Amino acid sequence: MKQEAPALAPDQRARLTAYVELIARWSPRINLIAPGDLPRLWDRHIVDAAQLVPLIPPATRSIADLGSGAGLPGLVLAILTGLPTHLVERDRRKAAFLREAARATAAPATVHTADANSLTPLDADLVTARALAPLPDLLPLVVRHLAPGGAALLPKGATAKAELTAAAALWTMRIEQLPSRTDPAATILRLTEVARARRSP
Repeated sequence: MKQEAPALAPDQRARLTAYVELIARWSPRINLIAPGDLPRLWDRHIVDAAQLVPLIPPATRSIADLGSGAGLPGLVLAILTGLPTHLVERDRRKAAFLREAARATAAPATVHTADANSLTPLDADLVTARALAPLPDLLPLVVRHLAPGGAALLPKGATAKAELTAAAALWTMRIEQLPSRTDPAATILRLTEVARARRSP
């Protein structure tokens, strides 16, 4: 059964539809998403990204999406929230797609063709990343670009528990594990107060 993104205004639906059409046109050339996902692009990717919107802290003023790829979830969040969003993608072809998608959808997005670990810190109130890296490798990037008092929203698959266990040796954080509305095996991690753990003398 087709799932609907939450409370879409006609303008938002039109912009997301334009975005989906762009992904379908560009993906065969630059591998934005898996070929098997193209027929279910709306359900598999757009609704999956849109479910993060109600989880964004109310005080959020800017978003950074690391390893943005096709713009998931970052460009969807920019369209649905109107918040200034940084899309960080080191692949030049994918970055070119993101610029075209941001233009076509009038999304408030800035594309950075750079590696997240070398880019000047973005000081964003919210950091997102989808399928970029396991949590122990991802957290240094999150902290680099997260403003003080900010939060991270990280969609994770079946390995979420193991990743949290591995990260606990090096990091402290407040963790909320929220169920995904699109995949029963997936989890959305909302992390705040992320800091490196103090080592015992």
